[in-house]
Amino acid sequence: MIKNQNVTPLFDALKEYRKKEVVPFDVPGHKHGRGLPELANYLGETVLQVDVNSMKCLDNISNPVGVIKESEELMAQAYCADHAFFLVNGTSSGVQAMIMSVCNPGDKIIIPRNAHKSAINGLILSGGIPVYVQPQTNHELGIAMGVSVESIEEAIEENPDVKAVFIINPTYYGATSNLKRIIEIAHKKNIAVIVDEAHGAHFRFHKELPMAAMELGADMSAVSIHKTGGSLTQSSALLLNEGIIDKNRVKTILNLTQTTSASYLLMSSLDVARKMLATQGNEVFTRVLEVSRKARDEINKIEGLYAFGNELIGQSGVYNFDETKLGICVKGIGMTGFEVYDVLRDEYNIQVELGDVYNILAIISVGDDSYSVKRLVDALKDISDKYNKGSVDFDKVVLNNPQIVVSPRDAFYARKKIIKLEDSEGEVSGESIMAYPPGIPIITPGERISSEIIEYIKFIKNQHSMMTDTEDPYVENIKVLGI
Repeated sequence: MIKNQNVTPLFDALKEYRKKEVVPFDVPGHKHGRGLPELANYLGETVLQVDVNSMKCLDNISNPVGVIKESEELMAQAYCADHAFFLVNGTSSGVQAMIMSVCNPGDKIIIPRNAHKSAINGLILSGGIPVYVQPQTNHELGIAMGVSVESIEEAIEENPDVKAVFIINPTYYGATSNLKRIIEIAHKKNIAVIVDEAHGAHFRFHKELPMAAMELGADMSAVSIHKTGGSLTQSSALLLNEGIIDKNRVKTILNLTQTTSASYLLMSSLDVARKMLATQGNEVFTRVLEVSRKARDEINKIEGLYAFGNELIGQSGVYNFDETKLGICVKGIGMTGFEVYDVLRDEYNIQVELGDVYNILAIISVGDDSYSVKRLVDALKDISDKYNKGSVDFDKVVLNNPQIVVSPRDAFYARKKIIKLEDSEGEVSGESIMAYPPGIPIITPGERISSEIIEYIKFIKNQHSMMTDTEDPYVENIKVLGI
């Protein structure tokens, strides 16, 4: 039955609860904000009045039978999925749940090596064994793109017992793989296809965007509606198509890891964002694409800068491209992306998503307009005028897939010792190291540390990038397997 996408069952129930002026003797302890007046005065009383706990009239995320269930059904329909589950711990929790849904301990899963750290954590939780495929690389831009159909076919042929294929749709910079063909190949062998769609939550709602995973027949996808769909930070959805993966297993796994005190602020924002996307998405993303395309055109007139886009389609690792990802190569002005990232924030009060060796990335989405994008373009013009040193190719390290010595789970639970990073060549890592964003591990637990990896980590540190997931916050030392 086609549902009315103009309604917001959970959000309406939350507003009705506030209207009743209930006297709370349950949690949370701030009691509609009265116990935390400083925060209530700053954020507004309404925010804290609807920061409430599960109750009959508001349903329960662990076993939804009321307004949460209705809202999840609307979400599923909006995304062409059979089922949807609200997530209040971001798409990271969705990625982990997907991997745990398809992998028992010892089961193999094909996964691109440029996957987010949540995928590695999913392997640790599930005991799954990664079969890594190397993504295609654009060497001029210095970034990983999608994976080739051939690499997936080869991995399946070499590992006929594999249980699932994990695909990123799109990559951080907007490249997509030929997901439809990959799904066809996998399903012929009854292999599940699960999709990290953290940066593709908007795909479903405009014909000029790449197609969404559920439309293409994927078994599961995790979508960060907070990233590009307008909901509050940390709110996402897990989508499921019936067939290979059992809905009840997914629900059980979510209840194993997700809080029993889900935020109604986050869940109601999912309800409202879904309504906006489903009823106004085409109009909204027509505007977003116009703004993004204009920005790309203006930036490409600036000396030394290159805002890449649809011209990449058909090149290695780019089956399609998301134009709302405004990636800008800055090596033509003699600066690294790390440097431009810092200058934009510190001198122009502009925060872009990330910087890397060659590029910066700005994400254009539902809250952007021509004014905000003009500020970015004007700042980049000024930076080119002030800092342009001429084009340069920076020394960079090309990292191939490290050798897997033990599984991520075995490495996580193994005994470890701490040694200097510079002395770790040849050792097996006991932890992950990455720059965040994007949160793609340079090394993961169970992989052999090479001299190239050490060199690359030192380079990233020297660029003052934010490093995460190591026990040593300054990444002078690293945990490796051994006693």
